[in-house]
Amino acid sequence: MSAVRDEDPRIHGIRTNIRVVPDFPKPGIMFQDITTLLLQPKAFKDAIDMFVERYKGKNITVVAGIEARGFLFGPPIALAIGAKFVPLRKPKKLPGEVMFEEYVLEYGRDCLQMHVGAVEAGERALVVDDLIATGGTVCAAINLLERAGAEVVECACVIELPDLKGRERLRGKPLYILVEYR
Repeated sequence: MSAVRDEDPRIHGIRTNIRVVPDFPKPGIMFQDITTLLLQPKAFKDAIDMFVERYKGKNITVVAGIEARGFLFGPPIALAIGAKFVPLRKPKKLPGEVMFEEYVLEYGRDCLQMHVGAVEAGERALVVDDLIATGGTVCAAINLLERAGAEVVECACVIELPDLKGRERLRGKPLYILVEYR
C-alpha cells in the first residue's frame, strides 16, 4: 500500500523536500537524501503524522527502527502510538547480549542486531526505515523480530525504489510507503 496512490495532499510537500543526489555514494546511484526533509518541519511532521494515522489503534507494541535513518522516524511514531522503540543496529553498537541476523547485499554481507529481551513473544511489531530498495535490510529486520517471537504487522518506509523489487522479498508482509521514485 502506498500513500502515493491515495493522493494525500501532504505527499507533494514530502516528495519535494527529498533531495536526489546523482552519483552518490558511487557513480550510477541516485541517492535519496531525506536530510532535506528533516530541515522542513511541516513536511517532516506530515510524514510522521501519516504513519501515526495509519498505525494508531492497530495494537502495535513495538516500533523497530533500522539503523540509522529508521532512528529518525521510528521514535516519534512509537511515542505517538504508545509503543516502545527498539533500535536495530549494525554490529558492535549495542552493549550486552544481542541476537543478530546476517543478510546479503549487492556488494557483500551485513548484519542487524538487537538486545535479547527487547522484544517478547507475541508482541506486534512495525519495522520502520527511510527507504526500501532491494529489501535485504528490511527482510533481515523481519527475520530478527520473528525469531524473537514478534508478529511483524507491517513495514513502513518513507521512500520505495520499486524498480529494485524490494517489496517482493518481504514474504508477503505488507509495506506502506509515502513516496515512490522510479
